[in-house]
Amino acid sequence: MNLPDAPIPKEGFFVTHFLTVKDQMKSREFYAGILGGKVVAPQNPCIIKLANSWIIINAGGGPTPDKPGVFLEAPQNPNKVNSFLNLRVADVQACYNEWKAEGAHFLTEPLDNHGWETRCYMRDPDGYIIEVGQASQKMIDLFKEHTS
Repeated sequence: MNLPDAPIPKEGFFVTHFLTVKDQMKSREFYAGILGGKVVAPQNPCIIKLANSWIIINAGGGPTPDKPGVFLEAPQNPNKVNSFLNLRVADVQACYNEWKAEGAHFLTEPLDNHGWETRCYMRDPDGYIIEVGQASQKMIDLFKEHTS
């Protein structure tokens, strides 16, 4: 593991997202190859630095002493979702074009969301949903208003 790039805080904390997957290699190729993440650890678990966040990819499994009664498994029905990654981008159309050309599967092209943002959704190899969105001026103005 490349320790200078590892999500090991000296203070505070890092936010990471753990994904239970069927095939670590296929998921690693998606998050590193298509989305441009940096592989920090290749497997068991696979750790990827993705922009300013971290993705941990590992196979499922049964309960452990620190999570009794909890089973980890990849999504069984890709149309029933209880969480998803949200990638905020500077240019949604450019990301859509680039990632689609690399093989990403999008549900639709980028669409306007009531003037707040332009967004689209794609799936990773296990069917996880990933939102790709670009803020509109309306949303930027709202953030400015509430942070001033």
